Amino acid sequence: MLKLAIMPLLCGCVLLTDAPMSNGQEPDVDCDKAETQTDMTICAQRDFGDADDELNAQYRITRSTMRQQDADGIPETRGAEDALVKAQRAWVSDRDAQCTSAGFQARGGSMEPMLVANCQAELTRARTEELKSLADGLEN
Repeated sequence: MLKLAIMPLLCGCVLLTDAPMSNGQEPDVDCDKAETQTDMTICAQRDFGDADDELNAQYRITRSTMRQQDADGIPETRGAEDALVKAQRAWVSDRDAQCTSAGFQARGGSMEPMLVANCQAELTRARTEELKSLADGLEN
């Protein structure tokens, strides 16, 4: 009976230790000096956020270019914007699946979220370049 009473207390302590900050604010981390896994994960997630912001800005530019292509083209050549939207949705799904798979290198461990975020940042930056090239090609 004593073992049953102690077990919930031990589990509660572990949960409190691993709980995220309750105020919803991210800790102040210097990513140039990140040493702990938590700090490295925070920095990887920030990097992905920055890459995602860049992707969204380029996507708006590329979509606008495709929209203009559709408006300027003859009816038989229209559909560029729709094709881009479908491709982007598929790409997001593929990126997330690939990065979830990359996380399995440390499945269940503290490194898993960092591996996923690093993968997402890398693939997102590559996609941003693809979208830029697509827009640049249509403008020429």
